[in-house]
Amino acid sequence: MQAKGIKTERRLQDRKQAVLPVRVRGVDASGASFEELAHTLDFTSAGARLGSIRRPLKQFDTLAVFYRQRRMEFKVIWTRLLDGKSEYQVGLQALTQAKEGWVANLFISTPEPAKESHVALGAV
Repeated sequence: MQAKGIKTERRLQDRKQAVLPVRVRGVDASGASFEELAHTLDFTSAGARLGSIRRPLKQFDTLAVFYRQRRMEFKVIWTRLLDGKSEYQVGLQALTQAKEGWVANLFISTPEPAKESHVALGAV
């Protein structure tokens, strides 16, 4: 039996921290359609936390999040206005647990940085 007053961790998976650019499309709290750039703060295979959202969103609304050429649908679980800013952080839950979803494969699909090439210049 669990003692009262002890907060339990509800998260079933570890979060991976990564700041990656994403495009977010949906309807804001006023009912207006929007599309804007944001970034991930962290994610699991079941959801993500985004930053740089510049408009209020309603809980349980659906958003499409794009990373590169991939699209994934999410449900808004929570929003938080950052102190002194006109910017929100948003907690999202994935609507599908697709094996090929970009959240699950984020690091696998990220290409290696290009290596420097050395060109030998001949004497002229």
